[in-house]
Amino acid sequence: MEINIQSLHFTASKELNDFVTEKVNKLSNHFDKIESATVSLKLENSDTTENKVCEIRLAVPGNDLFAKKQGKSFEEAVKEVVDILQVQIIKMKSKTEST
Repeated sequence: MEINIQSLHFTASKELNDFVTEKVNKLSNHFDKIESATVSLKLENSDTTENKVCEIRLAVPGNDLFAKKQGKSFEEAVKEVVDILQVQIIKMKSKTEST
């Protein structure tokens, strides 16, 4: 699976990029037909501390899967988005297996 990480309005550290890559790669354990993942990390102008946003789009056969979360840290947001995508993958697999 090819992973493309974009950081908007800041420069992501190597540690953050490694963390994102590790978490997104775990999604392929649930579904081996993921072609690519596009990860967007961005800082939003916000009055709260929850101004870190993570968006992940997975290119899979059929419709792409997408999730977006906002959190206090990029790591927190990435974990939440990966959890959401795991649920979407499981639902998608159960639909394709039942047809």
